[in-house]
Amino acid sequence: MLSIREIMTTDLFTLEASATLAGAEQRMKTHRVRHIPIIDVEKRLIGLITQRDILAADKTGIFVSDVMRRDLYTISQTADMRAAALMLQKHKIGSLPVLQGEKLVGIITDSDYVGLAINLLEQMEAIEPDDVNDYDAADATDEV
Repeated sequence: MLSIREIMTTDLFTLEASATLAGAEQRMKTHRVRHIPIIDVEKRLIGLITQRDILAADKTGIFVSDVMRRDLYTISQTADMRAAALMLQKHKIGSLPVLQGEKLVGIITDSDYVGLAINLLEQMEAIEPDDVNDYDAADATDEV
């Protein structure tokens, strides 16, 4: 079974708690991410800020530490993909910081699972007979 380590994002965009909320918003826009782990000076995970947190807050003079989530669900990089997917689904969250001990080493998001699903579907299509690939979605109906 695939482990988290195999699909997690390791090129992380992080912030320190002293960053401004406006700065966090700009970083999300620039890097097209919806979750930013917040780390301390020793690179330990201390929180997480989401796009939803930023949208709900008044950004004027507010620091990341004022709105970041501190009670986080995290997962080990050695965990399997099913365990992470179940955590995301059960807790209705969009991301899981990935830890090795106390050190942040990656993040896995619901978008990573969409990418994995697309890859698996493409692999399935590659081994299916041609007549299945010729299916015309316009012929489908949503009859109840």
